[in-house]
Amino acid sequence: MEFAEAHLAGLLWAAAALILGGILKGATGAGAPIVAVPVIALYFDVPTAVSVMVLPNFATNLIQSWKYRASLPEGAFPWLFAGGGFLGAWLGTIMLAHAAPKLLLAMVACVVFLYIAFRLMRPDWALPMAAARRVVLPVSTVAGVLQGATGVSAPVSITFLNAMKPERSVFVATISLFFLSMTLVQIPAMIWYGLLTPQRAAGSGLALLPLLAAMPLGAALARRLPKEVFDKAILALLAVVAARLAWSALA
Repeated sequence: MEFAEAHLAGLLWAAAALILGGILKGATGAGAPIVAVPVIALYFDVPTAVSVMVLPNFATNLIQSWKYRASLPEGAFPWLFAGGGFLGAWLGTIMLAHAAPKLLLAMVACVVFLYIAFRLMRPDWALPMAAARRVVLPVSTVAGVLQGATGVSAPVSITFLNAMKPERSVFVATISLFFLSMTLVQIPAMIWYGLLTPQRAAGSGLALLPLLAAMPLGAALARRLPKEVFDKAILALLAVVAARLAWSALA
């Protein structure tokens, strides 16, 4: 395949991944990076994938944080969750700036495989609130490191929060604040390290369009399709993408 054809194919697949990520975001309130980042990284590289998602993450989570602000849990828990993500995302961005490209590809693949494995093996795992409060800061910091370094924190952040079995509005409010806090440190840190270049920033702005356009479709599908069917389709897609990423990292 010629370079121009490969570049066009990458852009088309990236657009498709962003649309699918927007559908997932609209349906569940989270999860767009878990679909979009591996696909973009496959055709470009991990720093580009993380950079392209940073503005969509900021905008969509700002919107959802405001929309669901009344559902934010009382007390320190959501702020500790967001604060740990803020710290971890800064540390992860430093890793993104200095790690080898193949290592980053392997990290993304491993993170996605871990997410799939946990969802399949422990679909009904539950975490009491008392235990969650004790571990929220270290867990959210680890999730932030994954977000900063690979653009994907779902294996830790979404799994942890979902295990507490919150209502959908509480889940969306809490996870949106978490993702929003990470973008607040990612954007200046990525500019500082030369990761968020003008070209990548422009691509990030364009990436917001298909994501926002697909979110209402996701919300509509969530009202019609069983959640289990939707989850299994996403997990199957992620398995294929993660396998391809692992192959690229090892080749």
